[in-house]
Amino acid sequence: MPLSEHEQRLLDQIEQALYAEDPKWANAVRISDPRSHYKRRLLKASIGFALGVVLLMVGVVANEIWLGVAGFVVMLATCLWGLSSWKRMNGFGVESPAPRARGRRPQRRGFMDRMEERWRRRTDER
Repeated sequence: MPLSEHEQRLLDQIEQALYAEDPKWANAVRISDPRSHYKRRLLKASIGFALGVVLLMVGVVANEIWLGVAGFVVMLATCLWGLSSWKRMNGFGVESPAPRARGRRPQRRGFMDRMEERWRRRTDER
């Protein structure tokens, strides 16, 4: 639904006040692409992963188990962080799932569903 003229004027006034108050920040927000944010996060995660590899190797060479474990944890955390950034940057997992048709059962049933189905068949046969 489009904005009314009054709402559009108010929005323009707020935008002009924002530009007057902090033009550098307003310009940065205006032209920034959300994917660039995720690219920066992905770069930071890559650097963190490399740091984790270095910590792991130093822990192995120095025979310090805690340092090796810390390196592994850093590697794991930055890998998960980078993977989530990559998914969001490429749009995976952003859309809501398509609604299922009514009355249809899901393709894969759980253990309890199968047991209930067997019980129903046994009681129907008697």
